[in-house]
Amino acid sequence: MRILFWANLALLILFPVAWAAPLMRAGLLPWFGLEEISVLTGLAALWNGGEWGLAALVALFALIAPIAKTLALMLVALGRVSGKSIAVVTLLGKLAMADVFLIALYIMVGKGLAVGRLETAWGLWLFTACVLGSLVVSMATARKVRS
Repeated sequence: MRILFWANLALLILFPVAWAAPLMRAGLLPWFGLEEISVLTGLAALWNGGEWGLAALVALFALIAPIAKTLALMLVALGRVSGKSIAVVTLLGKLAMADVFLIALYIMVGKGLAVGRLETAWGLWLFTACVLGSLVVSMATARKVRS
């Protein structure tokens, strides 16, 4: 369980980095500069644009669910919470993964419109790696709890 604790600690550090990292670069026309968009800047743009419901969903999927899942897994690894909480952790993991799919869908739609330019950036890979790493840690925790 010690390795699982350290893996969760690494995720607690990497998730906030991924939120601030550029997910994509977007520009209206090919010859203008591209603006970097991160989870945090996208969330701020939604909130400031009056899309409070969508901002709340993005905050839930991208910020709250991954951190809550990681904290729950850390508590299981430390023996502070019963292994029966794995079902809740699984639900939180599905919510966190939903955000990666939504971002990929937005990129696909943006590229399909062919009005501007849209490029993926390293933050998308980092965020995806964090979510997938969290999935691996939760599976390993569940396996450890069952044995």
